[in-house]
Amino acid sequence: MPPKWMSTTMILAGCYNLAWGSWAVFFPTHSFEYSGLQKLGKPLDYPQLWQCIGMIVGVYGVGYLASARNPIRHWPVILVGFLGKCFGPMGYVYGVSRGETEPGTIVTNIFNDLIWLPAFAIILLRAYQLRNRIE
Repeated sequence: MPPKWMSTTMILAGCYNLAWGSWAVFFPTHSFEYSGLQKLGKPLDYPQLWQCIGMIVGVYGVGYLASARNPIRHWPVILVGFLGKCFGPMGYVYGVSRGETEPGTIVTNIFNDLIWLPAFAIILLRAYQLRNRIE
């Protein structure tokens, strides 16, 4: 059985994603303003797009909760989350470099992506080691 911290991490990530996703779905304007994009003078013309992002984040949360029972066994779910948590910051850097994203929005990336990356990476590494009998 995997170490307890792995399951705890996936439960926390799942709950966080469900909470953040719900916030974006039910309060798209508020979450958009909080993201800092409003500062660039870009109104939220299509709240449905932001709500869709919230729905996707929430669905990830369901997957994380499902994987919490045995994160090593359910490594593909964690891999999908890991990739998303890599691509999110990459998109942020790209947006900032083009002047399309407010640099202060890094807070969203820190809490949605960066703080989870090390734990997800360790879980994936351990799953790889066990599948290939590497110690």
